[in-house]
Amino acid sequence: MLKSFKTRLNLNNKQRTLVAKHAGVARHAWNWGLEICLDALANNLKLPTAIDLHKRLVAEVKSVNPWYYEVSKCAPQEALRHLQKAFQSSFTILGRGKPKF
Repeated sequence: MLKSFKTRLNLNNKQRTLVAKHAGVARHAWNWGLEICLDALANNLKLPTAIDLHKRLVAEVKSVNPWYYEVSKCAPQEALRHLQKAFQSSFTILGRGKPKF
């Protein structure tokens, strides 16, 4: 027998703002990493790993965008890990396209 639970979060305004900031940083990191990976594919270079992308993100992007420091470091890290998984699955499963912006 399978059971499921439905949970609803009742967030106050401060929590909603923080959740939105985390989502925005994750989305920005995903799009930035996707651009780097697509450029690597276009130039027949090796795809960077999530760790390589995060090191490059810290060096290049975080100094330019101070709003990255308003959220946890885990938000962009997880987004880049998910991007790497998306590329791996797009290459292993035929018929799937590249990850999208």
